[in-house]
This record gives sequence, C-alpha cells and structure tokens, in this order.
Amino acid sequence: MIEPKNTSRKRGFYVKMRLLHNNNNNTRKTSFCYKYFKWVLWFSLSFYFFAMFLFNHKPNNTNNTPSLSPFISKTTVPQYSKASRALIEHPQREHHHSVDSLNGLKIYVYELPTRYNTDWLTNERCSNHLFASEVAIHKALINSDVRTFDPFEADFFFVPVYVSCNFSAVNGFPAIGHARSLISSAIQLISSEFTFWNRSSGSDHVFVASHDFGSCFHTLEDVAMADGIPENLRNSIILQTFGVKYDHPCQRAEHVVIPPYVSPESVRKTLATADVNGKRDIFAFFRGKMEIHPKNVSGRYYSKKVRTVILQKYGNDRRFYLKRHRFSGYQSEILRSTFCLCPLGWAPWSPRLVESVVLGCVPVIIADGIDLPFSSAVPWSEISITVAQKDVGKLGSILENVVATNLSSIQKKLWDPRITRALLFHDRTIEGDATWHVLHALTKKLSRSHRRLRLSDE
Repeated sequence: MIEPKNTSRKRGFYVKMRLLHNNNNNTRKTSFCYKYFKWVLWFSLSFYFFAMFLFNHKPNNTNNTPSLSPFISKTTVPQYSKASRALIEHPQREHHHSVDSLNGLKIYVYELPTRYNTDWLTNERCSNHLFASEVAIHKALINSDVRTFDPFEADFFFVPVYVSCNFSAVNGFPAIGHARSLISSAIQLISSEFTFWNRSSGSDHVFVASHDFGSCFHTLEDVAMADGIPENLRNSIILQTFGVKYDHPCQRAEHVVIPPYVSPESVRKTLATADVNGKRDIFAFFRGKMEIHPKNVSGRYYSKKVRTVILQKYGNDRRFYLKRHRFSGYQSEILRSTFCLCPLGWAPWSPRLVESVVLGCVPVIIADGIDLPFSSAVPWSEISITVAQKDVGKLGSILENVVATNLSSIQKKLWDPRITRALLFHDRTIEGDATWHVLHALTKKLSRSHRRLRLSDE
C-alpha cells in the first residue's frame, strides 16, 4: 500500500520559503552587516590573542615573578670592556640564589600602605642616595625566591618603611626627624591587624636603619646616644650601616651591619666610559666635606677634626688630590686614584668604602673601632689600609710605605669580582650579592624564628 504524501509538510515548507522570499529584500542589508560584523569580530579576537601570546613569551623573559610597578627597571646595560665586566657583573646574567644555600629561609614582606614606602619614590634621589639600601633590600625581597606569601610559613617578617627620603629643603640632606613616628605607626598597624608581631614581641621582625647611627635616628652622636633605640624596636633585628666593635647604645639591638648604598648602574656607567686598565695618576684622593675651621656651626667637631687635619696638613701636597666641593662625575676620579681616603664623617662609615673597592682604589679607612660589613666575605684587612685617627698627620709616610712594600698584592686582591658583588645591592638578589649576604646573616639568627621554634618543639 502506498502511503499518501505529506502535503502539510510540503505546504509548511512552501509557506516558510515564501515568507523568506518576501522578506529577503528587507533583511539583505541586515544579513550583510551581520556577516561583516562576524568577520571583524573574529579578526579582532585573533589579533588580540596573537599579540598577547607574543607579549607573554618573549625569549629574554626568564623570570615570571611579578613585581611592583615602581620597581620596574627602565635602565639599559651599557657596553663595557672585558676587564670591567669581570669587575662588576650584571645581575641578570647570574643565576638567582638557591634557597637551599640559605637553609630554606622564608621571609614574609608586609604590604603596607604606600605612604610608608613607595610614595617616597616620586623623588628620584630616594632610590639612589647613600641611605637607599632600605629601598634596595625591599625591591630585592619582593622578587626573591625566599619570599613567601603565607605568613605562617615565614621565618622572618620584613617591615618596609622608608625614612631616609624626606629631604631637607634647606640643604638637601635627608631629614629623619619623622623616623620614629613613622616606624611606630607601621608597628601599630601590623600589630593590630596581624598576630605575628605580638606572638614574638617583634623578635622575628626585620627593619632597615641605613642612617648615621642606625635606629637611634639622629645625625649627631651625642643626641643619638641620649635618645637610644626606640623601645618598640629593641627586640627586633636591625639591618644598619652603623657598626662599631665596642659597646654603643645605637647597636644594642640584634643587628646586621650592611654596606652603604652605591648604585650598580652608576658604577657600570663609570666603567663603560673609562679605561679601567689606565694609569692611576692620582696618589691619594678625597672629595667631600672638609672644614677649614675646626668647629662646625653646630658647635661640634665634624669628623672629630680628622678631615680638617687632612686639609691643613696635605692641602698643598701635590701627592694629595683633595676637593671640598661636590662633583657628579667624581667616580671617574676614584678610578684614577691609587689610594682613596675614607675618613669618618658624623658616623664612622662612609659610601666611599664601597665606591673605592668596586672601582679598584685602595680604601684608606680612618675611623677608629669601625665594624665593617660582611667581614666573613670581604677580607678587609687584605684589601684596605687602616690608619688610626691620631696618626692622620702621618698619612703621607704611611701610604708611601705601602707603595714600597705590598701595594701590588693589595690591588690584586681588590680586583676579585666576588668582593665587588658582596658590596652592591641589586634589584634581584643573586648569590653572593649584598642582599644575599643579608639573608645569609639572617640564617644565623633562625633561633629567633617563631616558626622554627614551634617546629622544634613538635
């Protein structure tokens, strides 16, 4: 039996096609625009994803660690000679330090409101002047393998407060009168919002005090000693440039002596534009503050008279290149010098200690009792000359004797790139650089880690 054809289906199909035909003229433009829009959308999305792929897969990008925008480097690396390359190595060409070499150290970095730190970076000097280790260490820790985002697995807690970037409108020097209140405010914040400060009374918390007399926060020693370290910091660990080998109120807290900050980029530029193997035509060099009259306007003797005696005794001596005024290119003068005088200022330490070493000039340290940074890594007694403050009037004969005896031996050891690396801070920590040595020093203080103590008790 032959079934009848489904005429209703054909009629429905006919009606539908008829309707489409009748509306064809009305929808032709709409259909064209729709197709055009689809192609444009497809092309745009394809281009976007392709561009993102290229951006996120640059061949030079070997580090996927995020960093804060104020800390993104915009510098370029100049070309420099083989000799200068051996003297100062670019951190991006080095392997990042191994956590294993630091005993599994973990550090939690507090993310404080920007008024405590990065707001100060609007002034370019903040990250480049002699006190800038507080900025450099913060940068390096943010990008370090030892950083943990879980505070419960941290051995230490880093509190990033910049107190050295409040430059005086009168003389341009850092004014640190606000330091105590700013740090106190930061401690109040972290102790009220987190439990970690209170559980250890701050003993596993780390601060930087890169000032004349460390966390005493004053330029003049007698005032600094009278004020002492703020009570809320006395139980913490202080990374400080100030250090002496005798009892002093400004180091009566657990501390690590660190080098003053010298910009690695400034050193690279000096090396790139000068002949590091050239003749050192300056016998003894010093550029800096030297008072003609022994007493400072504050009523105190600046440099405890040492710089004044140097100027009085050797100001007309042709062997000594002494300048009292600032000069932006003074590092080129260091590169031409055999001996670089490093007398104390208000405090015993000086950025000249680092600048002279990294530029191959023998540092002449004139600061009684100074405790030098990273003595386990930097053989100071083998690469420098120490002159007692009372013997500063004999500088000429002392240095002439060095030339006649062991100058070449000192200079040879001075060129060891490991020493240069140990004294310079980089934005990213590499094994053996200044921040790495800070971390290594902290591994010696793990008995203060609340986490390690808890694990040992379990």
